[in-house]
Amino acid sequence: MRKDIIEHWANENNVIINAQQFEKLAAFQKRVLMVNQQMNLTAIKDDVGFAVKHIIDSLTLLPYIPENATLLDIGTGAGFPGVVLGIMRPDIHLSLLDSLKKRIQFLKESLDMLGIDGVECIPHRAEELVRTGVKYDVCTARAVARMDKLVKYALPLVRPGGVLLAMKGADVAEEVENAKNVLSKHGGIIKNVDLIKIADDINHSIIVVEK
Repeated sequence: MRKDIIEHWANENNVIINAQQFEKLAAFQKRVLMVNQQMNLTAIKDDVGFAVKHIIDSLTLLPYIPENATLLDIGTGAGFPGVVLGIMRPDIHLSLLDSLKKRIQFLKESLDMLGIDGVECIPHRAEELVRTGVKYDVCTARAVARMDKLVKYALPLVRPGGVLLAMKGADVAEEVENAKNVLSKHGGIIKNVDLIKIADDINHSIIVVEK
């Protein structure tokens, strides 16, 4: 793991990562890349890309998450941003949602290896979870779907006053415009569209939608 790259970004953005958290981030990267040889988890295999596009990318959400929040990571995949947030924020009540049971099993084993307890791993689609009526303070979604589609199944999982944090590429103006009607229908208001630098030549957006 490129601790130097992560540490540099963290220092510039007032994010404190302690030694134990660095150890867990490194152990998780090692496990993701090991299991990736048998299961399609990530196309990013180099240390620099992993540090920037997986770990730092996930860390950018930290300022948006209230203390002791219930958080659902929709379409968590290999566990980004969900597992990284679980490592950094033991106060949150974390749930990881993915439709592929093999990935859910991988996440359960990874969390056990990392010593992270109390995380709910849910092998369903978001549309199925909506039917249970469960609500969360924060829902995260990283490159899951276009905003107009994402809002339809993500906002019903957000409690009133809670937020959906949609992680996107740098250019989101068209997506945001096309999602306005759906947002209004589901009680969502875009509070911010924040462009964030994750490396010298890479920016991403966090779309903050309040329910």
